[in-house]
Amino acid sequence: MTEPAITPELIAAHGIKPDEWERLLGILGRQPSFTELGIFSAMWNEHCSYKSSKIHLKKLPTTGPQVICGPGENAGVVDIGDGQAVIFKMESHNHPSYIEPHQGAATGVGGILRDVFTMGARPIAAMNALSFGLPSHPKTAHLVKGVVEGVGSYGNAFGVPTVGGEVRFHRSYNGNCLVNAFAAGLADMDKIFYSAASGVGMPVVYLGAKTGRDGVGGATMASAEFDDTIEEKRPTVQVGDPFTEKRLLEACLELMASGAVISIQDMGAAGLTCSAVEMGDKGGLGIKLQLDDVPQRETNMTAYEMMLSESQERMLMVLKPEMEAEARAIFVKWDLDFAIVGETIPEDRFLILHGNEVKADIPLSKLSSSAPEYDRPHVPSPAPAPLPQVPAITPIAALKALIGSPSYAHKAWVYEQYDSQVGADTVVAPGAGAGVVRVHGTGKLLAFTSNVTPRYVKANPFEGGKQAVAEAYRNLIAVGARPLATTDNLNFGNPEKPEIMGQFVGALEGIGAAVKALDMPIVSGNVSLYNETDGQPILPTPTIGAVGIMQAGDLIAGQPQDGDIAVVIGETRGHLGQSALLAEAFGIEAGDPPPVDLSMEANAAKALLANRKRIHAARDLGDGGLALAAFRMAEGAGLGLSLKSGEIGQLFGEDQARYLVAIRADDLAAFMAAAGGVKVAQVGKFGGDKLTFGTESAALSDLSALYRSAFAAAVGV
Repeated sequence: MTEPAITPELIAAHGIKPDEWERLLGILGRQPSFTELGIFSAMWNEHCSYKSSKIHLKKLPTTGPQVICGPGENAGVVDIGDGQAVIFKMESHNHPSYIEPHQGAATGVGGILRDVFTMGARPIAAMNALSFGLPSHPKTAHLVKGVVEGVGSYGNAFGVPTVGGEVRFHRSYNGNCLVNAFAAGLADMDKIFYSAASGVGMPVVYLGAKTGRDGVGGATMASAEFDDTIEEKRPTVQVGDPFTEKRLLEACLELMASGAVISIQDMGAAGLTCSAVEMGDKGGLGIKLQLDDVPQRETNMTAYEMMLSESQERMLMVLKPEMEAEARAIFVKWDLDFAIVGETIPEDRFLILHGNEVKADIPLSKLSSSAPEYDRPHVPSPAPAPLPQVPAITPIAALKALIGSPSYAHKAWVYEQYDSQVGADTVVAPGAGAGVVRVHGTGKLLAFTSNVTPRYVKANPFEGGKQAVAEAYRNLIAVGARPLATTDNLNFGNPEKPEIMGQFVGALEGIGAAVKALDMPIVSGNVSLYNETDGQPILPTPTIGAVGIMQAGDLIAGQPQDGDIAVVIGETRGHLGQSALLAEAFGIEAGDPPPVDLSMEANAAKALLANRKRIHAARDLGDGGLALAAFRMAEGAGLGLSLKSGEIGQLFGEDQARYLVAIRADDLAAFMAAAGGVKVAQVGKFGGDKLTFGTESAALSDLSALYRSAFAAAVGV
């Protein structure tokens, strides 16, 4: 098949800028072939090279005594004691999910699961953080339904419990939804596998499903804004098969136990290209591939298509040659492809052969570690509009505005489509704060959560970045866990715009300050840029996934009991800037976000943990402040609640470093004595069948009916 001529239009279509084209020509000393152009495009695009973000990501705190492996591998690895490690990461599948919501979301789940088990871990938990446009937008209902079905169908069939996540709605996501997928797995510390190839002349082995044309150019598509050509990008979305992935998991874990694996890498973004280059580059070796040996499910595939296909459920491995027969037998047993498609070579070359022709011959190191790296211009975010006079509203009407909105309504319609109990180790399922899973066969529990408040990040990227980490920290503390480490999924608009790059830099500085102060190093993550449609960016959405650990006896997962008092740990000043109340009740997004004092966060956490044996139930206070947290706690227990204050700022202010806890009245004095000087205030009492704020009351049953029906009603699903 004749390859297309390399024209300026073709170069631009591959996302290669003029300065990058000159760099490419300097590396090769000649014009590239069509396949080489595709390979450079894949490896140098934003999605694979992190060329706009790498310089700033290097500033993040990534180490600590608990960290076994930080960023740079497929997932982060953290010590949980007893010779065990938790391996986890969060990653985006935003562009594919907007184009083809079911498959885009499903393959996002599949990809993040492979990132975890390619390191030797058996997945034990999944989460997802979803951001959609306004419910009134014509595509929103279609996207919500498709994405939720895609997440559920893949995770449920694969057999991993979905234990947490978040769902939000905002007009900025109208043309670009966000689908951020998280997975965590367990491995023994002496049985962790890495991706760096080693040894010359070692066989490079293709494992899993066959290669097709689905997903060709997917990584390049994910590194550009959307415009009116969105529908033309549909072929770049991958198609997933969770049952094949389940077999791939079992085959890979069996293969790893056999001792045959030198290194292993999943085929994710840019497929065979990225996986082979990363293995070679990390090991300081070249790679030669013979594409005639690649298992193919379509006829007449070109070298370009095979190198850039993002067909799912595939892995690449460097194998101990003497164990080829044993390794092959494992994959034959699991009815999966096993094919030697190349070898490691001593030269710095990425050599691609197909049909007795050399299709690509590139210095391998120039594709990965020598990819372009930019320090893009950035400007500080402008100060947000000043906070106006808050319109008059009664406390019950304010609560109804929140619980009747899809962002804060009950999310059972979403998470009941996910199997949260598969594996039989889930202790706290979605809907009650952080998800909690047993470490099977031990007395340990792991807690998982994800958080960000995009309004805050837009208004003040530094404080918003800090707050995303602080809220994840509080979510873990509220179930009794000790925070261990974090993963980030940094979703922003076009980094070539200085104001967007300013959001990114500011948020990263805030995240860095918070993970350092709270001892939650970033061990893995993902950057998703160019989340714009027709020049309109999403709200900056740096999602923080966090993991914590505790002993089973330290879990706080009960309900308030009749007669319990409601106590707030931390100081309430009534901060309403950028609050959920103003956004949902009045459409106002103004004022400064609440400041985050990281020493107060640590002290409030100590006060809660020092009292954990006295606490029946706990929630951190974030969006919606005391009123929303108190309602959710009471509604979940089927109990009424009376709060003393009827003042809007006291009820709906979003001051940070606070928790709401339910305790027996007899325990209050001891609780306050153990709080170590942190402000503790009795704010109300649980009981009865009404919700009362100051002097205004409403029947809990009426509020509950609104809360539990509003999501489906608003989204039309």
